[in-house]
Amino acid sequence: MSTLHAAATAPYGLRLPAMAPVPLVVSIPHTGTWLPPEVEMRLASPAMRAQPMTDWHLHLLYDFLPDLGATTLHATVSRFAVDLNRPPEPRPLYPGRFETGLVPLQTFQGEPVFGDPPTTAEVEAWRNAWHAPYHARLQALLDEARARYGRVVLVDAHSVASTPNRLHGALEQSIYLGDRDGASCSPWLRELLERGFRDEGLAVALNAPYKGGYITDHYGRQDGVEAIQVEMAQRVYMDEADPAGGPAHPRFDPARQVLRRVFARLAAQLGA
Repeated sequence: MSTLHAAATAPYGLRLPAMAPVPLVVSIPHTGTWLPPEVEMRLASPAMRAQPMTDWHLHLLYDFLPDLGATTLHATVSRFAVDLNRPPEPRPLYPGRFETGLVPLQTFQGEPVFGDPPTTAEVEAWRNAWHAPYHARLQALLDEARARYGRVVLVDAHSVASTPNRLHGALEQSIYLGDRDGASCSPWLRELLERGFRDEGLAVALNAPYKGGYITDHYGRQDGVEAIQVEMAQRVYMDEADPAGGPAHPRFDPARQVLRRVFARLAAQLGA
């Protein structure tokens, strides 16, 4: 076994319910920061080694989920090694729009990620090492919940820098909900989350500029799965210019409490 494969036996962390479970699985695919040396040494610059496309600290921001009976799967591997929210095979999620791929070669600002880009064979090896295990585990969690409850809600949790990039202008709302224009879940789920966030005083946008990525699209097509993407502007919980200081920022815990109250409403609905 290569060093690359041996070092990456666990590309995710799993948190199981700490109380009576409900049919709610939360996926956090972009919070990971681990990079194997074989990948890190090929990044284009110190700016890329700072991993600017990370959904900073979301595994900590959502650490309350076990207390609500939810199951959490979160990435440990960086999206610069493999993007867990992209299809395993090359195909567009947003036809006609700039997108990053399974292994991103450019950032959302158009900067090169790699000085020495991976070959096709290397991308396939990285997919097998990290993308496939994450999705196998996610599929198993959804199957287990459907077998037990007959249905399951999948929330794909993300955060995003507010600054303009090649995908959009400056983000003025706080929460961006994506249900693939109504194709990945029933209206009740989007409405419950939209109402919950708005009751907390947060401005919410629907399906613009984010409709949900591969996880929302792929699993939301399965029978008995209701899938939605929740994207939070990073300024809501941290200083976007100081990612490392996120958990200590004065906004971090209040944002976590907002999320806890909103997800408590969802868990109560699912447990009813």
